[in-house]
Amino acid sequence: MAERDGGESTLTVLLAGGVNLAIALMKLFAGLATGSAALLSEAAHSVADTFTEVLLLTALRRSGRPADRRHPFGYGKERYFWSLLAAVSIFASGAMFAFYEGFRTVFGPQQEQSNVLVGHVVLAVAFVLESVSWTQAVRQVLREARAEERTVRAYLRYSDDPTSKTVLFEDSAALVGLVIAFAGLGLHQLTGSSVWDGVASLAIGVLLAVVAYLLGRTNRGLLIGRQADPRLVRRIRDRLAAVPEVEQVVDLLTMLTGTDSVLLCARLDFDDALGAADLERACVRIDGELRAEFTDLDEIFLEPVPRNDPELRARVLARYGDILDG
Repeated sequence: MAERDGGESTLTVLLAGGVNLAIALMKLFAGLATGSAALLSEAAHSVADTFTEVLLLTALRRSGRPADRRHPFGYGKERYFWSLLAAVSIFASGAMFAFYEGFRTVFGPQQEQSNVLVGHVVLAVAFVLESVSWTQAVRQVLREARAEERTVRAYLRYSDDPTSKTVLFEDSAALVGLVIAFAGLGLHQLTGSSVWDGVASLAIGVLLAVVAYLLGRTNRGLLIGRQADPRLVRRIRDRLAAVPEVEQVVDLLTMLTGTDSVLLCARLDFDDALGAADLERACVRIDGELRAEFTDLDEIFLEPVPRNDPELRARVLARYGDILDG
């Protein structure tokens, strides 16, 4: 909740946004001064990143609104929607411009280079500034991965908060893009051929397209309705199986409805000896125990079902195979 209300995620996004805006202006000045396609592409890259931070700030603000009558499960998925738009922004305003500049330079007339020193200085300063933002993003990802007892790779794969992942990916791409632009600028100076500058611009475009695709794929899965962390699902299943009144966990469905917010639907075969009142009290008690133990659970639905119902059994097997029998 602290992150949703303006904690470390907001700090990470604000820092990245301020850095990207300053860098975009410097790169634009250097690109116009030198005539470098790679520098202009990097300016477009930083502009795209700045738009991305604005969208991420919107995601953080709007996703924290409480549930209401029109949206009884809350607004948590707004974070995924705005993060998806951020990925589109990176591709549309960053990658496409870089491709345009690259093709124009490679297949157009030779471009003369001027004020090369200005370009090198701006790239060096931009690298230092981007490193500050990147360090903050890495620090947050490492801290959250340790808190979840995961490797960084596993955290980035299973995390339900796209904010820190987006900033980390775009800052990493920014550092790589600066190195590519520096190489293109230097090779143009050494060889006298602007083709190298164009190739660097194309490489920056490919880099941005890859980052946009990875972030878009992540947010698409979260918007569609991804299952909760498999470790959490297994712990919930084991906890339900240990309840005295429950003879078998027949089906278990989870869906992420936002960051640190999970919807749970459990179909349980209860002891047939239980009366209606006993069953009601058991469901209320189980609900309370699950909420106390698993704080990510936002909504819980418990459905008493017979374990041998053939239609239900077929649906479970079609979805999971025999995993719930293990």
